Amino acid sequence: MIIKRSKRRRKTIEARMLNGTLEVLAPDCLSESTLINQVARIKIRFEQHNRPRDDSALEARAALLNEKYFNGLLFWRNIRYSKRQEKRRGSCNFHKRTIRISYRLSKMPQWVEDYVIIHELAHLFEPNHGKRFKSLVSRYDLAERAIGYLIACETLINNACPIESI
Repeated sequence: MIIKRSKRRRKTIEARMLNGTLEVLAPDCLSESTLINQVARIKIRFEQHNRPRDDSALEARAALLNEKYFNGLLFWRNIRYSKRQEKRRGSCNFHKRTIRISYRLSKMPQWVEDYVIIHELAHLFEPNHGKRFKSLVSRYDLAERAIGYLIACETLINNACPIESI
């Protein structure tokens, strides 16, 4: 962790990840005890945000979304994160009833990951992207917002999304 104090900075503390290192920008006039307290809080937030979710949490989330959006009618053999999916967000094998979610999504907001899970769950009902499929996915209130978020992430250079600053 790097802490940089600035005489030009008056009130705000900013934190960002640069090459895997937490950089904190703070006002020079801030007392040492206040800064230590704030840095501890910032560190906790970054750790929570960057903690990868595991497959069991993904399974539980999918079960919850199945109940809420598909009345618990869906079943699958397994749902897992995959580090092999560089281009795709997720995939569903309709016949084997398996779902893979890109590991990159574990670092995105929960509502974006939920959209991708719902998208893949909908493939268990409808294997293609036709009208029936779209009506299933559109049940999720944040679907359009999540699609916009994912499109914005794809346009950023070097997959720098989600932006990691406070």
